[in-house]
Amino acid sequence: MIDRKTVSHFPGLEKMDADSLAYFVSMAQLADVPTGSTVFAAGQSCENYLLVIRGCVRVQINSENGREIVLYRVENGQTCIFTTSCLMTGDSYAAEGITESDVSAVMIPAAAFHRLVGISEAFRSFVFASYGQRISDLLVLVDQVAFHRIDLRLARFVKEYGGEDRKLAMTHQRLAMELGSAREVISRQLKEFERRGWLKLHRGSIEIIDEPALNAFIENAKTPL
Repeated sequence: MIDRKTVSHFPGLEKMDADSLAYFVSMAQLADVPTGSTVFAAGQSCENYLLVIRGCVRVQINSENGREIVLYRVENGQTCIFTTSCLMTGDSYAAEGITESDVSAVMIPAAAFHRLVGISEAFRSFVFASYGQRISDLLVLVDQVAFHRIDLRLARFVKEYGGEDRKLAMTHQRLAMELGSAREVISRQLKEFERRGWLKLHRGSIEIIDEPALNAFIENAKTPL
């Protein structure tokens, strides 16, 4: 069981009326999930509404040919729209969630979730606001994958996540997942960047060699396909 302080991790829920808050606290339970665990899988039914207190859950989909794409991450104070959708519709999960770090989360049983949606305006607003924000994020992802050049998206990603040492510890397969592309496409583009002298490819990592040239490419390239 949680205490009322736990609710403060989720802005908006503290606005619940006293009875709804007491019910939320009485029905919620804490869950600690270690790194690398599957929180939910495609085809699985949804039994609980999950709210992440700390840690990160990566949500991704897998195609029949083995390709994967990262849709979003659920982090501190956030919820998962696939979980919300499954609870609302009764459908099974269409994606999988994997912990990228140790995760602490609050679990609300499905029946309690539906009751809270019905009796608490504040809880209902929190659920739909979280859902709406995630839908907006997914639309941005669709726009990026469908209409933006992969070489430019790759250059931006490497620059953004390169860190202070200008190194990105990530495999080509993982980059493909993050960018919604095929590993072969990413490998080919990285080799082209290396040929131009912008990057140096290492086993399992990428090093930025000529950051000014990479920045110039990002600034001068045309975004549309």
